[in-house]
Amino acid sequence: MTPRRGPLTLLPPLSGLLAGGVLWEGVSRTADAAFLPPLTEVLARLAELTADGKILPSLLSSVINLVLGLAISLALGLTLGTLMGRYRAAEAALGIYMYALLTAPSLVFAPVFFSLFGPGRTSIVAVVVMYSLFVIVITTASAVRDVPVQLLEMGRVYGAGERHLLFKIVLPAALPMAMAGIRLGVGRAVAGMINGEMFIAVVGLGQILTEAGGSFDSTTVLAVLLVVVTVALVAIGITHWADRRLNGWLPETSRT
Repeated sequence: MTPRRGPLTLLPPLSGLLAGGVLWEGVSRTADAAFLPPLTEVLARLAELTADGKILPSLLSSVINLVLGLAISLALGLTLGTLMGRYRAAEAALGIYMYALLTAPSLVFAPVFFSLFGPGRTSIVAVVVMYSLFVIVITTASAVRDVPVQLLEMGRVYGAGERHLLFKIVLPAALPMAMAGIRLGVGRAVAGMINGEMFIAVVGLGQILTEAGGSFDSTTVLAVLLVVVTVALVAIGITHWADRRLNGWLPETSRT
């Protein structure tokens, strides 16, 4: 039985955040370093930027880029990963490209996308896809490949064809491990979002970071980074929620 989740489960992460904030404030006050402003000053700058109307429109633009890139990555990643894990011909044809692109530095493709699509949303979404797609493909392929043979044999005994094996046995059995790859892909997608905005179109939160970095305004840089980290945490939290909903039938010890 899955343990109930109540308000007490929030205490450890909140305590960790509080301890980290106190440590940040104490170290910055003690070191008195220009590159590490106190957390209170960073939060004050964040409130100022929000009141000036700079954060929310930029945040909305960045989230749209992130959602579009993740949607494409999930659709392609789960499809290609399932094909590679289930069919040897697909693995032989696509495997070398997927592993090569997984290890390649994704940001080097930014000039290519800029040349193809120009300095618009399409280029940024393409960078997000490059960051997140291949880890989803590889993890999904591994999950499908590791489905116990006994489950497949049992399905065949009961007369299941390939379509039923795939949708009724393979995909449900592979989903817990595939969700681990999706969580990794979400984190990488946020990095792709901010890098694409900084190096291609200079829009959204990336624009504020670029302008603040150019003027050595570390307080503004850290304020915007707090927003980026919050976006990442929310996205990963949504992924965890989806994982619990989709894999709620599994015992807690069996989840990836």
